[in-house]
Amino acid sequence: MNLLAVFWNLVIESAPWLLLGYFLAGVIKQLIPSSWVQSQLATPGSTSIVKGAVIGAPLPLCSCGVIPTALAIRKAGASKGATSSFLVATPETGVDSISFSYAVLGPIFALARPISALLSAVVAGVLVRTFDVDDSLPEEESSTCSSCCSSKKSEPPADPTLGEKLLAAVKYGYGNMISDTAKWLTIGLVAATFITALVPQSFFLQWGDGLLAMLIMVIVGLPMYICATASTPVAASLLFAGISPGAALVFMLTGPATNIATMGVIKEQLGNRSLLAYMVGVIGSAIICGLILNQLYQSFGWPLQLSLMDRADGFPLWRQLAAVLLCSLILRVYLKPLFNRKMPVVEVETKTEAEAN
Repeated sequence: MNLLAVFWNLVIESAPWLLLGYFLAGVIKQLIPSSWVQSQLATPGSTSIVKGAVIGAPLPLCSCGVIPTALAIRKAGASKGATSSFLVATPETGVDSISFSYAVLGPIFALARPISALLSAVVAGVLVRTFDVDDSLPEEESSTCSSCCSSKKSEPPADPTLGEKLLAAVKYGYGNMISDTAKWLTIGLVAATFITALVPQSFFLQWGDGLLAMLIMVIVGLPMYICATASTPVAASLLFAGISPGAALVFMLTGPATNIATMGVIKEQLGNRSLLAYMVGVIGSAIICGLILNQLYQSFGWPLQLSLMDRADGFPLWRQLAAVLLCSLILRVYLKPLFNRKMPVVEVETKTEAEAN
C-alpha cells in the first residue's frame, strides 16, 4: 500500500507540470518547423555548433525521436559537430522536462539542467569538430526536379489560423509527445517509487558526494534508454536516497544522451573518432557541471526541494484531477492499439453489366 501511495503522490506532484510541458512542446512544434531547423544547422562554420545546442534544447524530442531528426539535418548538410551538438542538447532537456524538474526537484535544478545541457552540447560538438574531419554533406538536391518545378510554380498553402495552430499544438503535445514518452515516463515513475519506498536514505552516502558518486551515476546512466522527462523522477528518488545534487545532475545529463541507440547511430553515421569525442564531451562536461552544482549548494547552503515525500495535508482537488487526466492520456497510449486492430476485410465481388445480363 505504501508503494501505491508513493506512486500516486508522485503522479499528483508532477501531473500539472507535465501537462503544461506537453502543451508548450506542442506550441514549439508549431512555431519551429523541421525545415527551418535543417536550414539553420546546414550553415557552415562553428556557429552551427552553438545553433545546434540552442535550437535542440527546447525542442520536444525524446531520446528516440531525436535520432531521425538528427539524421535528417546531417543529410541536409549539417557538419559532424553541429549534428553532435543537436544530438546532445535535444534529449538532455526540453520544455516538458524543465517544467517537470521544477515540480519535482525545485527551481535550482530547473535552471541548472538546461544550462548544463547547453554547455555539454557545445563541448561535445567542439570536440567532435576538433578531433574528427569536420565535413558536411552536400545538400541533397535534384537539378532535374528543380528545373521542372521552376516552370510549374504551385501556390503556397494557406497559413493556418490561430485556432488551427492551437488545435494542432494540443494534438501534438497530448498525442504524439505522450505517445513517445509514455513508456519511459511510466518506467521512470515506477523506478522512482521503488527507490523512494525501499532504498534507505543513507544508502548512497557510502559513495560520498564527489567524483566517485558521479562516476557511478555515469555507469548507471550510460546504457539506459531513458528520456529527460523519465529521468527526472528517478533522479529525485536518488537524491532522496542520499546522492548529491551534482551526482543527480550527472545522471540526468548522461542517461538521455548516451544510450546505446544514440551511440550506435553516431558510430555508423559519424565514425569512431566522433563517437569517442562525443562520449568524452558528454561525460566530462556532465561531471564538471555536477562538481560546480555541488559547490554552489555547499557555498550558498541551498536546501533540497524534493516532492517525493508523503503529504499529510493531502493535495487540492485540481491537482488530483490533473493526475487523473495524465493517467488517462497515458493509458490511452496502451489501449489505442487494441482498438485499432483492423477487422478482416470481406471482399465483395461485383458483377459487371455484361455478366449481369
